[in-house]
Amino acid sequence: MKRNLALEFIRVTEIAAINSARWMGKGDEKSADQAAVDGMRKMLDTIDCKGVVVIGEGERDEAPMLYIGEEVGTGSGPEIEIALDPLEGTTICAKGTQNSISVMAIGGKGSLLNAPDIYMKKIAVGPDGVGAIDIMDTATNNLKRLAQRKKCEIQDLTVSILDRPRHEELIKEVREAGARIYLIGDGDVSTAIATALPDTGIDMMIGTGGAPEGVIAAAALRCIKGDFQGILVPRNDDDIARAKKMGVDDINKIYTMDELAKGDVMFIATGVTDGSMLKGVKFKPWGALTHSIVMRSKSGTIRHITAEHHFDRKPVY
Repeated sequence: MKRNLALEFIRVTEIAAINSARWMGKGDEKSADQAAVDGMRKMLDTIDCKGVVVIGEGERDEAPMLYIGEEVGTGSGPEIEIALDPLEGTTICAKGTQNSISVMAIGGKGSLLNAPDIYMKKIAVGPDGVGAIDIMDTATNNLKRLAQRKKCEIQDLTVSILDRPRHEELIKEVREAGARIYLIGDGDVSTAIATALPDTGIDMMIGTGGAPEGVIAAAALRCIKGDFQGILVPRNDDDIARAKKMGVDDINKIYTMDELAKGDVMFIATGVTDGSMLKGVKFKPWGALTHSIVMRSKSGTIRHITAEHHFDRKPVY
């Protein structure tokens, strides 16, 4: 893929972030998410590509726009696959708390796993932890190996975990191991990526969240040489059927980072609310300020882009 394609896609996440940020703290998750979807879909149609959504808002009968299998772009240009979440952290945005983002990963044909919309057990670390994690091992042993790699004590590590009842035993184990915990209400993509970025203070992300978000996080971590593993966690027969429909033959398969996102991939995200990775949208009398990040697996380049959006010159906003 051409490198300037990533810069084109920044405009897509920027408008989705701006649209949803208008709903920050208003307690209306549905409107915030729909605003992001509308903005992202509108801008995608201006990009010169033959894009197919492989991870989106759901299946065609569940989502009117940005559904799995939907074709986007102008129809001319490179053939690409897109994994997207117009508003990752919908509840976060509605409550006005941290780490809500608009995010997408793009790659060539066959590069992104078409993950079913079910749970996935995940573990993510930065470059120091590559090869030290094992999703089938205990959190304690994973922390021990990560501490050895980082040449520190377990008590010096901070672990990000979704604050959910299903993680009660996991949280207890991590605390007993001695690590610090950063509990998040939603949005594990941001904190998974934060494990590989400097000065975030997050060393590991572990726990069960959405499988589609796992693919997006894996794509980002490939760009910055982190590590990620995931295994699907079906809750019932319907989840297993959904996975099989999406092409999953082995429901117990352990997915590596390179299996979730392979080849030349790019990751693009814009902050909606302030977080560990990105600053949120700031509205001004003349428009808005956005903070985005763009990463490429081929070059390893990480770009932080702060943009001024003057609404009188950009009617699309």
